[in-house]
Amino acid sequence: MILSDQEILNEIHEKKIVIEPFYRECLGTNSYDVHLGKTLAVYESQELDAKKHNTIRKFEIPDDGILLQPNEFYLGVTLEYTESHRHVPFLEGKSSTGRLGIDIHATAGKGDVGFCNHWTLEISVKKPVRVYWGMPIGQLIYFRVDGQVHSSYSTKPSAKYNVRTDQPVESMMWKNLDTKLGKLWLGK
Repeated sequence: MILSDQEILNEIHEKKIVIEPFYRECLGTNSYDVHLGKTLAVYESQELDAKKHNTIRKFEIPDDGILLQPNEFYLGVTLEYTESHRHVPFLEGKSSTGRLGIDIHATAGKGDVGFCNHWTLEISVKKPVRVYWGMPIGQLIYFRVDGQVHSSYSTKPSAKYNVRTDQPVESMMWKNLDTKLGKLWLGK
């Protein structure tokens, strides 16, 4: 079940959902609009390797915007810091963003109960398009969880994206190699 605007407000009041900064006018009927942060990043190498740490180069979006190009993959970040202690947050692009040919995530649109951070965006565009920091980029939708959560994301030792940052974060797939399943993946 998706939370309504009133339920989102109730959960914010109870501190079960945190959105900083929070602006009432960004609250929709059943979602909250999030905005593009000031920093973007691109991978330094054109060839990525899931078993290695692929480094990124970060840069700021100037006040007059930046022209994103097709066939380039950008990591962005939401201006908003969020926490969800009782609900599963989903990040979806706004229809206005999609109509400009901007995709804000490749696969990672769902957070976990206990996710506390800015959202890293996986941005690609269909045509050259100028974007601006602070522009509405997506919307958060909250789903109720059925049953008790045994271990929230923020308390899992294996959680790779727990360090609070307002910067885009590159893939940490390589960290999976240090786990029991990672060793199986490597055939060790």
